[in-house]
Amino acid sequence: MIEITHRRLDPEQVTQQVKQDTNGAVVTFLGATRDNFEGKRVLKLEYEAFEEMALKKLEEIRQEIMAEFGIEDIAIAHRIGPVDIGEISLVVAVASPHRKEAFFACHKLVDRLKETVPIWKKEVYEDGSRWVACEDHEFAPESHAHPT
Repeated sequence: MIEITHRRLDPEQVTQQVKQDTNGAVVTFLGATRDNFEGKRVLKLEYEAFEEMALKKLEEIRQEIMAEFGIEDIAIAHRIGPVDIGEISLVVAVASPHRKEAFFACHKLVDRLKETVPIWKKEVYEDGSRWVACEDHEFAPESHAHPT
């Protein structure tokens, strides 16, 4: 399962997608909105995506990780739009027969997602906002070109 949505994410629902009787380990990663960045108070995050390309890249990463770690069960859900403090913006669930593969696969998947998937994060502060980690991405959100 791969999903990009404006709705709140349900970690249990995403995790259920990977549970199988053949798997002895399930690792679920939750990316949550924190209230600060480099000493600034964050009010909320806003995510934008090039959805068609993001879905394609997420599936490529999913296939790559499944092949590398010899596992079959991975689910990814990413929220876009405004995400308030404390809410979940990303759920990655990985299941495998043994825990080591599940932990390493989940870690690598989240890193690859952050590096290559065209989903961007805007941090909104009390005194302004900024796009985070967009500078080196091969795609850039249209609004990134316009300072706010």
